[in-house]
Amino acid sequence: MNVENVYYLNMFLGAGAILLQIFSVVALFVLFLGPKKNNFLSLIDKYYLNLCFIIALLASSFSLVYSEIIGFLPCYLCWYQRVFMFPLVLIFGSAIWHKDRKIVKYTLPLLCIGFIISVYQNFFYYFGEGSSLPCDASGVSCYKQLINVFGGYISFPMLSLSGYLALITIVLVAHFYKKED
Repeated sequence: MNVENVYYLNMFLGAGAILLQIFSVVALFVLFLGPKKNNFLSLIDKYYLNLCFIIALLASSFSLVYSEIIGFLPCYLCWYQRVFMFPLVLIFGSAIWHKDRKIVKYTLPLLCIGFIISVYQNFFYYFGEGSSLPCDASGVSCYKQLINVFGGYISFPMLSLSGYLALITIVLVAHFYKKED
């Protein structure tokens, strides 16, 4: 891919990450502080398997696009996050196929572990010293700002954090939202 196409891909994914963050904050706010009956949460609850499948598929696909097509090698923290994201595509896809909505106990541990790794990586990426980020000795470093859009706010770690946050939010809505008849 040429540099211009990579720039547009970065902008597209950055805008998507910001939208996922806004979506997550609004959904969590409405879930815990909003009215008991809500059309927004009902919509999320109704289509939660499809939403989670799409987000997990896009996150997995674009991480592979960056590493295999564009040639941006992931650090080991990114690999650990991939380990917890890739199976979610199969789990959510299988749940859609079998119409099984009771997969929270299978997906939430994967989501939480990936989210914790992502928070850890983001903390060191944005607030740590350049030499303190725990990346391996192969020369792959999270401090190489391969994605740096929206004033440096969007990076690889932030894209991952946004995906995990949105997935956790959707799963929590599907688990805790009770429809009042």
